[in-house]
Amino acid sequence: MRKGFTLVEIMIVVAIIALLAVIAIPGLLRMRVNANEANAQATLRTISTACESYAAANSGNYPANVTTVLYGANPKYLNEDYTLAANNPRQGYTFACGTMSTAGYTCTAKPTSCTTTGTKSFTVTTGGSLATDSSCTASGS
Repeated sequence: MRKGFTLVEIMIVVAIIALLAVIAIPGLLRMRVNANEANAQATLRTISTACESYAAANSGNYPANVTTVLYGANPKYLNEDYTLAANNPRQGYTFACGTMSTAGYTCTAKPTSCTTTGTKSFTVTTGGSLATDSSCTASGS
């Protein structure tokens, strides 16, 4: 009598493994997207806190640009420039502070892909107000 698995038994095992993969992989990918979105929000809050702290120490005047809170202040309010090309993308998101002046600021976080890295865009404005845009616009498009 020969020992071993039949072709039918091996096919059943492969089918079960494939079924488990189909069930598990979308959940894992969604967890990664959620982590990327949480990191994007935290990074924008970090930038906002730096700008608000700078304004509190400078008679209510906000920094004119990101490099002001990095290099123009002692102590620094930020440890790195999140908007530099060398630091972008960061966990699937790109950051930009398009509007920065002594009167206020607006910084955004956009996913590099609306399907694999994030499904939402985020904006933080003067006063630390964080807004979510569910209609995703990828930074690469």
